[in-house]
Amino acid sequence: MGMFVALVASAVPYALAASRPAGQQAAQTPTGHIVTDEVGREVKIPATVNRVVTLAPDLTETIYALGLEGRLVGDTNVCDTPAAAKSKPHVGDPQNPSLETIVALRPDLVLATTSINRVETADALKNLGIAVYTTDPETVRGMLDSVQHVADVIGAPKQGTELVGKLQQRLNAVHARLSERPMVHVLFVVWLEPLQTIGQNTFIADALRWAGAESVLVSSQKWPHLSIEEVVRLQPDYIIFTNDHGGAAAAELADLRARPAWRDLDAVEQGHVVDVSEEAIRPSPGLVGMIEQLARQLHPEAFSENRAIPRSKNESQTPPAVFAAARIAQRCAECAL
Repeated sequence: MGMFVALVASAVPYALAASRPAGQQAAQTPTGHIVTDEVGREVKIPATVNRVVTLAPDLTETIYALGLEGRLVGDTNVCDTPAAAKSKPHVGDPQNPSLETIVALRPDLVLATTSINRVETADALKNLGIAVYTTDPETVRGMLDSVQHVADVIGAPKQGTELVGKLQQRLNAVHARLSERPMVHVLFVVWLEPLQTIGQNTFIADALRWAGAESVLVSSQKWPHLSIEEVVRLQPDYIIFTNDHGGAAAAELADLRARPAWRDLDAVEQGHVVDVSEEAIRPSPGLVGMIEQLARQLHPEAFSENRAIPRSKNESQTPPAVFAAARIAQRCAECAL
């Protein structure tokens, strides 16, 4: 398993007493404006935001996708997408960044996220007089909202609207291809030994639903462990791995075929092992590319050139999770929660 998924799976929860706000409400002040971030905190945003520090790879990628990399003065030592992000000054690990380094970079705004950062970091920076805006994307649509919010607080709402619009169009195109297809049951491998997968309430699970797949295990835990015996009982249609740069599915398949029990799985026998890049398993714009890639691999027949694409007036408003609801309800009776 790659570093980012490992960090997410082991991250200290970002717990705040405030409830999630319905939206951003800005209040003007003489030196800027006050907004409510995605965890319910009021943040005083300077009138001009020219210097930004990001504390997570997904936020760094978002800044580049918005075309605002010129304002990025620092990121973490695991920010690797795009490659140019590696050359930015680093402030340390996302879960334990150097406050001294952040202060020395003189940021107008620090961007954090609940998926990997700690609330103690945000508290410490706030006490030092540094504005910290925290995102909390729990779904693909939540990721799109976060992209727009980041663009807004930096002072680039037009760039945000344009980027979110393009990403939504791509998602709608995938949804149109898959709207009449049954969900494929997959085992998403977070960690192999001990075996760890995803729960149904993670952003990865939501991304899988957009790609026409659902986890073979129904669990209320975010990162549940399970035994190989349970996997054999559940018999996933596909097994999905993540790697640092993707393209290692052949190696993963060979490894599984050499393992007792694993080699007896139908998915392994049929070669249904899929590898996706770790760089895309983040609540960031690159997640849409992963959804497109995975949808084509799991449903190749839906992307044949001669296939007619069904259209619906409300297709952009219908989340793919609706198509999985009946299947999930049925499987809840079989799988341990």
